[in-house]
Amino acid sequence: MGRFTSFVIFAEMRTGSNFLEANINQLPGVHSYGEAFNPYLIGGEGNDGLFGFSLAARDADPASFLRSMRAHTKGLAGFRFFSDHDARVFDLVVDDPTCAKIILTRNQLESYISWKIATESDQWWLADTKHLQTVRPRFDLAEFQARLDATQAFQRKLVHRLQISGQTAFYIDYDDVLDLEVLNGLAAFLGVEARLPKLNFDFKKQNPEAVADKVLNPKEMQAGLARVDWFSIHHTPNFEPRRQAAVPQYVASEGAPLLFMPLKSGPEARLRKWLQSYGALLPGFDRQSLRKWKVAHPGLRSFAVLRHPLARAYAAYCDYLEKDWMPELRLHLAEVHKFILPPKGQGFASADEFRAGFKVFLELSRHMLNGRTGLKMPPQIATQGALLQGFGQLQAPDHLLREDRLAEGLGFLAAETGIAANPLPREPESPPYALADLYGPDLEEFGFEAYWRDYEAFGFQEWRR
Repeated sequence: MGRFTSFVIFAEMRTGSNFLEANINQLPGVHSYGEAFNPYLIGGEGNDGLFGFSLAARDADPASFLRSMRAHTKGLAGFRFFSDHDARVFDLVVDDPTCAKIILTRNQLESYISWKIATESDQWWLADTKHLQTVRPRFDLAEFQARLDATQAFQRKLVHRLQISGQTAFYIDYDDVLDLEVLNGLAAFLGVEARLPKLNFDFKKQNPEAVADKVLNPKEMQAGLARVDWFSIHHTPNFEPRRQAAVPQYVASEGAPLLFMPLKSGPEARLRKWLQSYGALLPGFDRQSLRKWKVAHPGLRSFAVLRHPLARAYAAYCDYLEKDWMPELRLHLAEVHKFILPPKGQGFASADEFRAGFKVFLELSRHMLNGRTGLKMPPQIATQGALLQGFGQLQAPDHLLREDRLAEGLGFLAAETGIAANPLPREPESPPYALADLYGPDLEEFGFEAYWRDYEAFGFQEWRR
């Protein structure tokens, strides 16, 4: 037996998957069952069931249906899977190294125009050219962009899953499905001995004209496509590591149905005091105890508080000088940036030296966020966007409050949950030097270079004294 016991064809509508499947099915010992997990049909139009499963039974237990498909097939069983098919099935097959992956692609514009023509003509495949219906749809840039984004997102997800599981796939383009040698190469990839003597042309190409001749508005299409970022030129790679939900850091009190999700280097101490005014703070959560707390507090609200990136970086800097929570930072600053921090517990000799140290700290943060160091990324330095994404793996906060309007935001939360709005405690004691006394355009520039993602994502402007 070869290395594969089944296969899946990852494709999209109008990519030539019918033609590819028709030819694969000419190979002895190979059978593809169409769109076996299409939400609206089971294998093909007109099928009421397959392998003893109705459509409802398949949807109720896709894993059993998949096992039945393989058990009822002598040789390799497979099917075509599109990005809008049952997502549970994707997870069932993508990490399985015994399931061969065939990835069929096509020029995205041609695929979109073909889909538009099929939609308007209601002709999804062609076996006899005498039945050809010709229509010229209108190109819709917004619709095309949405389909392009969705397809690319699915392809990135697919490739990533294959990479992290150490698998490879057989990639085939729309133009390659007419190449007999390529299809026989696919047979070799699947591990079957049979080869195709010729191609099966039961499915005819429906629209062989040039793309510009297929639409009603070719000039508008060309102008619109000039604005499409085909190669993600405007995408900036993000080298910041993904974060976990940090459930043990969540804060709640006995007397308020509020769950605080702290963003490190934010106003955490002040929020803890405010929640404590409603009752004793609960000990650290784990996922089980958090679930129980939620059940016991119907109508709860969860929230996080955004701080201006420059003020947050300054808080992280001051906190590090006091607590030295990552000793390797000190060594890195000395060796790479040639900047010597004073010993823990000892301050700088002057405000100018303290300010110079903050600029170096911002520069180091920028390098860390851009993946230019071997240092691990502590939550005190991570972007607020990355921390919120980590929360989202379990549950994103209901509300994002702003530190500069914190009293107003907490009052709104209290009103939503039906509790009295207790006064907000005063800010804790300031560090040796207030940011307002050190502030200048150069600090803002260093802060933006390090934390531009947070500036842009949350609309932060210059820090105000």
